[in-house]
Amino acid sequence: MPTTVKDMLAAANAAVPRISAQDAKALHAKGEAVFIDLREPAELAASGTVPGALPIPRGLLEFRADPDSPDRNPAFQKPVVVTYCASGGRAALAGKLLQELGYKDVRNLGGFKDWVEAGGEVQKG
Repeated sequence: MPTTVKDMLAAANAAVPRISAQDAKALHAKGEAVFIDLREPAELAASGTVPGALPIPRGLLEFRADPDSPDRNPAFQKPVVVTYCASGGRAALAGKLLQELGYKDVRNLGGFKDWVEAGGEVQKG
């Protein structure tokens, strides 16, 4: 039987811990994590992003995160990776992918709206 998106999301949500926006804000304040904004450029332009977050659309993540890729972003050397998107689905899938690439501490913030509703600072593009 083929795998469905629902199955993929369930597996990703089981593998990647979801963190609260308050916990994400604490990690951000300490500078211990790289934040990955998986939304598309139009989404970023419309709402802004977490200050300092890497804007990497979901479809390019493998190329920016793979330790052996010449396109790897050096910010992936931080000990914690926090993913987020619009509602948390892309972030969960991306988190699982990052674990498969060898990243040990990956966390899912969920949606950018969660960050904003918790009073997180917003960087306009």
